[in-house]
Formats: sequence, structure tokens, C-alpha cells
Amino acid sequence: MAEDLKDLLDRFMGLLFRAHPWHGVAIGKDAPAVVTTYIEVVPSDTVKYELDKATGLLKVDRPQKFSNVCPSLYGLIPRTLCATRVGDFCAEKIGRAGIMGDGDPLDICVLTEKTMPRGDILLQAIPIGGLRMIDRNEADDKIIAVMLDDAVYGDWREIADCPSSLIERLKHYFLTYKQPPGLAEHKTEIIHVYDRQEAYEVIRRSQEDYRAKFGDPESVLAAALPG
Repeated sequence: MAEDLKDLLDRFMGLLFRAHPWHGVAIGKDAPAVVTTYIEVVPSDTVKYELDKATGLLKVDRPQKFSNVCPSLYGLIPRTLCATRVGDFCAEKIGRAGIMGDGDPLDICVLTEKTMPRGDILLQAIPIGGLRMIDRNEADDKIIAVMLDDAVYGDWREIADCPSSLIERLKHYFLTYKQPPGLAEHKTEIIHVYDRQEAYEVIRRSQEDYRAKFGDPESVLAAALPG
């Protein structure tokens, strides 16, 4: 009875309300090999958009003040969180104590040959590696992925398949996108470029961090239903 009521409630909510991209969208049954991804920013954007955590709407974070252009689709992986487990893994890998997760969903860069006119979309992505980024002593990993079935990038499965020039473009963007011209000192560090298996581990840990803070949405709903 409770399961029937849950299914009915799911259908009813789906008709009336849009799902929250962070909490209301499943990462996908094949994660971490294939992950649902919410795209916030596309390469043509001159404004840095970001998910508003409270409402689930896409908001303006800031206009891009400089000439930096994100070289890929950029967004987040639903139902992930960079907290204790992600921070501990980063600290272990770099040999530096005191690293914490940044408290945000796990970031992801998605490579595709297609031109996307806007963000605020969902797509399926295949992780192939990642950038281990530190921002003021916080782990701020960037998973690198390819869009599922993409004609150009879709067959890539390892970070080694990605040309070094493209990796350097991604690194340059994230090292400089908050940095005013003339400022020599980076506010961020990129310590490692890691492979697919390590990306999987970061994703798994971010899922564990999410469940530790928010619980499993289906279990929370089931527990609240009568019977």
C-alpha cells in the first residue's frame, strides 16, 4: 500500500512541479560509469550561471568580467556533495592535511561536438577522468566526461584519450576564471589530472557525502508515508 501511494505521489508531483536539479533528479542506475548531469554553463555564455540551491532555479552568479570562456559544457552531478569523504580522499592523494570539501555538488565538464545554445538542461555523460583542484584549502574536483553517443568524443573512455591541449585549456580556465588581469598569484591550484577509476571513486564518495547529509530521497519519502 505504501509503495502504491509513493508511486501515485511521484506521478502527481511530476505533473505539478519541476524536479529540483540537485535533489530531485537521480544520478542514474549506471553511475558512476554513466551519470545524469545538469548543465549550468555553455561555452557561449558571457554570464556565469549557477544553480540556486534553495529554489532549484538557474541564477546569475556573476557576469564574466574577463575574456575567459569555459571550453566545455559545465554543470553538476545530481545527488552528490563534496564534503568530508571527498575532502579526505583529496588530502590522502596530495599528502596534505586539513582539506575539506567545498560543500557544493560535484562539478563536471562535459565534452561534446554539439553546440548547446543554453544551459538548464539534463544530459547523460560518461566520466573519463578529472582535475584535482584546491580552492582555498577546499577540494573542488572537476570531473571530465564526454556526452553519451557524441559523434566525436563519445568513444573516449580514458583521460588519455583526451588531447593534452584540451586538458590545458580546461586547467587554464579554472585557474584564471576568478583572477583579475595582472594578479600573479593563483587563488586555485590544480594538483593532479586523474584517470577514470579515480573519477569513479570521487563520484562514489560524493554520493556518500550527499546521503550522509540529506539521506536517500526515496527512503525519506517512503518513511514519511503511512503504512
